[in-house]
Amino acid sequence: MPGAAAGGGPQPAGLLELDGSAGEGGGQRLRSALTLSMCTGRPFRMRHIRAGRERPGLLRQHVACVTASQAVSGGSAEGAEVGSTEVAFSPGEVRAGDHVFGVGSAGSCTLVLQTVWPALMALREPSRIMLRGGTHNPGAPPFHFIDRAYAPLMRRLGCPSELRLRRHGFYPTGGGGIEVVLPGSPDGTLTPFDLLERGALRNGYAECLVAAVPRHVGARELDTLGRALGWSGEQLRLPLVRQNEGPGNALMVTLEHEHLVELFTAFGEKGVSAETVARNVVREVRAYTAGQAALGPWLADQWMLPLAIAVWRTGSPAGFTCSGLSAHARSNLELIGQFLPVTFRTSQADTGWRVDIGA
Repeated sequence: MPGAAAGGGPQPAGLLELDGSAGEGGGQRLRSALTLSMCTGRPFRMRHIRAGRERPGLLRQHVACVTASQAVSGGSAEGAEVGSTEVAFSPGEVRAGDHVFGVGSAGSCTLVLQTVWPALMALREPSRIMLRGGTHNPGAPPFHFIDRAYAPLMRRLGCPSELRLRRHGFYPTGGGGIEVVLPGSPDGTLTPFDLLERGALRNGYAECLVAAVPRHVGARELDTLGRALGWSGEQLRLPLVRQNEGPGNALMVTLEHEHLVELFTAFGEKGVSAETVARNVVREVRAYTAGQAALGPWLADQWMLPLAIAVWRTGSPAGFTCSGLSAHARSNLELIGQFLPVTFRTSQADTGWRVDIGA
């Protein structure tokens, strides 16, 4: 079905001119624009991409996002090469199917997945996506975050999925693999919903991934975290990871609440002690648990795009609360408004922020 007809909304207008340096000015502006272009059928040109970054222009993972969007939508693109600061993209017809996307090196698989997933979420036909590259990268949601926090919300929205981690891929080596199966929406409809409360905490635990890194590093991270959060026993886990998938180290905290799951991650790196890695993730966990808002800042940032698309397609309003609105999130709100005729209302409360999206 054409991207513009996947559930409603206006017909595509002319070429949309976008400034890639506006707002937060990172690669997310391009990724969100690609998603929205595929969903609405509206072409765009983005200039000044990542203009303020140390390495301006497209990195390999951004090129992979453009390539993946072309494959999923049968679209065309200009300027999709490493270092380019300008990209023009014109979507075609969004179709389900089997796709294999290689990001190269340790470029993030999950960012590529999140670019194409919302475009496929209302299709009745199944899709299977294989991604190769980084699965656990600083600055990108790790696989476990997508699997435990993001995917369940997408399922509630009306997009069932099955995710499998085939191989870990840590920065900077990469070489990881993710398989995603989207069985298709039974009736092709989406169901926007409010997510205003996290609900009671049902379970909390930490996992430390260490590959080609001494296991005592992971043990020290877990010990520091356990003492800080008052956790012990089964709450502190050091699973076996194939050592040829390293080197890499990630410390993850999963909080299973009644209405959602949140996950926070800190990555080990050369010159940073295990204790510092643990304190970094503890700081994020404490900031989130200090309030009552449903979503943490990173999940809120990523959730608003598919939710806004669902609101647009159905005409049903929805909202959520979050512990913070990042620069990424504010930039995303502005960009979504350039593609979709939806309204955003943000208000600050004692427990954080509330974001309401109307058709």
